[in-house]
Amino acid sequence: MKTKALEICNLTKTFKDFKLDNVSFTLPVGFIMGLVGENGAGKTTTIKLIFDLLEKENGVVKVFGNDTKNGHNYKQDIAVVFDDLFFVEDWKISDIEKAVSPFYSKWDTKSFHTYLNKFNISMNKKIKELSKGMKMKLNLAVALSHQARLLILDEPTSGLDPVARDELLDILLEYIENENNSILFSTHITSDLDKIADYLTVMNDGKIFYTGVKDELFDKYCIVKGGIEDLTPNIETKLIGIQKGKTGFTALLNVVNMKYISDSIIVEKATLDEILIHINK
Repeated sequence: MKTKALEICNLTKTFKDFKLDNVSFTLPVGFIMGLVGENGAGKTTTIKLIFDLLEKENGVVKVFGNDTKNGHNYKQDIAVVFDDLFFVEDWKISDIEKAVSPFYSKWDTKSFHTYLNKFNISMNKKIKELSKGMKMKLNLAVALSHQARLLILDEPTSGLDPVARDELLDILLEYIENENNSILFSTHITSDLDKIADYLTVMNDGKIFYTGVKDELFDKYCIVKGGIEDLTPNIETKLIGIQKGKTGFTALLNVVNMKYISDSIIVEKATLDEILIHINK
């Protein structure tokens, strides 16, 4: 049985116009899980609940087997990277190190400076002088310099150019070469997950649509296309997110329902983008 880096069980949080509803998933140690869904699906709320930035209404969060409510200092084992910096714009990089390092018992100054050199970030630079891509690298340098075993990223590649995105993904793959490290990667850019994710958790409107091995998602669902005449009431109840045109339709189908479709219907392998589009219809 694989060791678990992160266990989420029945995580619930209710807001005025949104509910995170009994979210559960497990990330094994040594792997990358993509947390994917449209904007507003509940990804950032989930991450904030994991990190106690919001108060849980219900549910359990375990980090490396330790229930976070029991006072275990689990935040020493986690590094979280949001899509923007929360430091004063006039601060120099050296100021950030002075501010952050006291909070981590395993802070490694040498490692921090090594990452800064690798990313070509000067200690004398001010935050406001950095591009979005450089700010993200600085965030990563901070996150990776206190020997965290679980890296949680919230939309880290959003707004980055293709070169900067590719560089960031390479950094993550290098980090995961240590089999004791794990990554939860929240994004709506599915091509990033195609490249690096081992597991996927797909969210829709505060609920889990799928969680498990990435490749098994594509074994479980397919795209079907047919003429309007093929869209019988019996078939229509089995389809997900039907897109109707004047002469035909396209929809997502769980392969367990393949027996209900006629031979005239075209069946294609689904992409992650297509799955997201149809579950949000």
